[in-house]
Amino acid sequence: MQRRSTLVPRREAIAGIASLATAPLIGCESGGVARSADHGKRKDAPAAEPLVIVPAVHTTDGNGATLARVFPSPYLQNLDPFVLLDDFNVGPPAGFPTHPHRGFEAFTYMVQGAFHHIDNLGNDSAISAGGTQRFTSGRGAYHSEMPATDGENRGLQLWVNLPRRLKQMNPNYAGNDARTIPETRNASEKRRTVVGGNSPVELQTQVSYMDITLNAGARFQHTIEDGWNTIVYVISGALELAGNRIAEQQAALPKPGELSLLAVGPTRFAFLSGKPHHEPILHHGPFVD
Repeated sequence: MQRRSTLVPRREAIAGIASLATAPLIGCESGGVARSADHGKRKDAPAAEPLVIVPAVHTTDGNGATLARVFPSPYLQNLDPFVLLDDFNVGPPAGFPTHPHRGFEAFTYMVQGAFHHIDNLGNDSAISAGGTQRFTSGRGAYHSEMPATDGENRGLQLWVNLPRRLKQMNPNYAGNDARTIPETRNASEKRRTVVGGNSPVELQTQVSYMDITLNAGARFQHTIEDGWNTIVYVISGALELAGNRIAEQQAALPKPGELSLLAVGPTRFAFLSGKPHHEPILHHGPFVD
């Protein structure tokens, strides 16, 4: 997406120098595409607790596109390996006309409606609700992102930093239809594994990404890997974590260990966890050097 906004301009946002993780440092991953597996519950893992609850900041970007920015904002600059997280809801004629990127992967997961991606690599792809778009900018590329329906087009865009050894890689794009994203259901939960597990989505960083829908009173339990940074973002409804309420369009940053989330009412949220690169995040508008 373009880097223009009224409250927290991406063109001027500079990433913070400190990660919020408290675990020991872990080295960079080896070469090749990384996929993440869902991790089972460990009996000896400590209970996860929230580090902080972050409100999304409502703003505009691109050509009149409305969004709620989780970070970078006055509340949180970045969370290695994550550079930016936007919850956008855009209808025509607003959108994100052609703009450049460099040094990271822009990953979009559609919640409602559809979005149309066109880039200078020759890709032309529209992805509807439940599908994904991954634009690895590498050494530099251009793309546009525009709403593909006349109604509401809502999605989450996550920027994942590329490790320094991959900053000059060839740019590339991949779109995944909603039908390719693994989904499981039971009486109280619907879980979509967007990245990790058996998902076909490939990123250059180890990431676990789930879209979870819970009935009122249901619990989500999961083990957060030691050394990984994690975000729980509420798309709709509300959650309770260790006595703290996380409302719609708020994010919590839990520590590694056993995570237990209670749905206060019918709730949908995104679980995002990534293995840090432990490298400086140099965020300059549409570029991450």
